[in-house]
Amino acid sequence: MENFLDQYGYLALMVGTFFEGETAILMASSLIYRGLFDFPLTILFAFSGSFISDWIYYLIGRLNGKYFLAKRPKLEAKVKPVTLFFHKHKLQILFSYRFLYGFRVIIPLVVGMSCIRPGAYLFYSILTGLLWATLVSTTGYWVGRLLNLQAKAFEDNFLFIVLGFALFGLVVGYIVRTFALKRMKAD
Repeated sequence: MENFLDQYGYLALMVGTFFEGETAILMASSLIYRGLFDFPLTILFAFSGSFISDWIYYLIGRLNGKYFLAKRPKLEAKVKPVTLFFHKHKLQILFSYRFLYGFRVIIPLVVGMSCIRPGAYLFYSILTGLLWATLVSTTGYWVGRLLNLQAKAFEDNFLFIVLGFALFGLVVGYIVRTFALKRMKAD
């Protein structure tokens, strides 16, 4: 595993954060204190993967979102409450959307379909992306340090570790999503 991490560690982290951010960044950052990852580079590559993902969805929403939804009334009905919530709480969403687990794709799409210009979205995506990558990396670092995680432990218990980090992400995501959905229904 250490050879794999030496060869593909940061690239794997970037690809992982593109698809499933929290699990990939928590795994990588939990090995920082072992010297397998560097803290600033972990933040940079985790940020890069999530930033690219967010921008792809933003651009899809900006260039084709309204047309795409108009052709799919059922999907449009599901997106509508998120859109209304976004318009009422624009600044709060723009500052916190990276932490809203379960809304990873839909929020950048909705932002793309809104009146938020690319320059403004660039500011928010950089700010929240760096904040997210830093906070999640710091959490992963301390988990790895407190549990004394080693690359060999990942090899021997890979499935359990991935499931553990995924479960942690799902629990946090469920709490945040439940709170956000309650707020959307209240508005």
